[in-house]
Amino acid sequence: MDNPHDSEFAPPPADPQQSLGAPVTDASTAPEPLVIDESTPEPVPPSPSTPPASPAGPQPTPNADPGSDTTGTSLYRLTWLMLIIALLLLSRFLGPWLVRHISYAWNIGKQQAEYEYASQGLGASPLSSLSEASQMISKRVGPSVVHINVVGIAQDERTRDNPFGFRMNPSRGQGSGVIVDKRGYLLTNAHVIDGAKSIDVSLSDGRVVAAQTIGSDVETDLAVLKIDATDLIAAEWGDSDAVTEGGLVWALGSPFGLERSITFGILSAKHRVVGLQNPYQDFLQTDAAVNPGNSGGPLVDAQGRLIGINTAIIGESYQGISFALPSNIARQIYDRLRTTGHVTRGWLGVEPRDLSPAQARQLGLQDTRGAYIHAVANNPDDTPSPARRAGILAGDVILIWDGNPVESRIDLFSHVGMTAVGRNVEVTVFRDGRALQLQVAVEARMQKPRIENNR
Repeated sequence: MDNPHDSEFAPPPADPQQSLGAPVTDASTAPEPLVIDESTPEPVPPSPSTPPASPAGPQPTPNADPGSDTTGTSLYRLTWLMLIIALLLLSRFLGPWLVRHISYAWNIGKQQAEYEYASQGLGASPLSSLSEASQMISKRVGPSVVHINVVGIAQDERTRDNPFGFRMNPSRGQGSGVIVDKRGYLLTNAHVIDGAKSIDVSLSDGRVVAAQTIGSDVETDLAVLKIDATDLIAAEWGDSDAVTEGGLVWALGSPFGLERSITFGILSAKHRVVGLQNPYQDFLQTDAAVNPGNSGGPLVDAQGRLIGINTAIIGESYQGISFALPSNIARQIYDRLRTTGHVTRGWLGVEPRDLSPAQARQLGLQDTRGAYIHAVANNPDDTPSPARRAGILAGDVILIWDGNPVESRIDLFSHVGMTAVGRNVEVTVFRDGRALQLQVAVEARMQKPRIENNR
């Protein structure tokens, strides 16, 4: 029987590897075996990018107040509400102020820009040239313009001391005039000096001299005066036929006694007739301001040349329509008045009318130019008139008078009236579809002719 001690303390069986020469390790130096506790997992070190995990379960907040969240929200809302109210109040009181100041700043900037633009533009603008032209015209024509003061006799009050039933009282009038000859001759309106007892003329240099009437013509409302003065400057005559509608004109005179006044406008129309009673007043129409006292003053063109004598205004309020006698007519009247003291007009003895478009087509004319002869007159003593002796008939259309085209009945009156008495004039008439040349011996104008509508 084996000994138990022998089996207990018997050496272990030899390892085959040892027997094959493997190294032998002492039991005392061999490492202890690693014991792993399967019940507790090994902790994993935290990653730098991963926050440490919170302990499991809810963690209580130190000193936490259950009503603190509600209080914070209420304060937040109250703050915003007060801010909104403050903004509303600011907009209520500061809004208009801001709008005013912004608008003011905008307007100031706009005005400054417009001012700078206008300052630069006006330097090269035609308005500068126009302004300079007005100043030069005033300087050129001004020395030729005179102011006329008239003392006359007016029958304005009834009295038993006068057999005619009126007391003769002195009246004063005023107007304007223009020097047309440096020897002292000047033109004005006939109505300015009508009934004058004495006439004083105020010159542009301050002198006041007496004037005498050389002659007047009621038909054209022109009068020629003569003054004895030296160093006079006469206005230059212009051609009223050459000016065109829309051209610039200037009127000079003494409106309401305001001496050396100048106004500016345009030539609105030519050959205007204000009334049918006087066919010899062939007017220029302008919108230059003409008022009482301007009568007799000059109307000039852009070169300062005399193209008309201011004569008439329309309406009691003088609303921008005025008339001037053309210089070409005024010059003829002036020459006759200065030479003879009166005007004797030529006489034809017809009643002319303007053509209508329908009438012109019916007669075979292409336009309305010419003077349609409605009737032919006889002299008061039943002797034939110049027209009748020349063979002019009612129904004829006068197209040319003494080489001058006849545009209208007023044109015919002007041509015939300015023809010297006794001259033989060639006249072209249109009759039965063809033109005829006739010779007319012009006579002096008859005052009360007898009209006959015959053919």
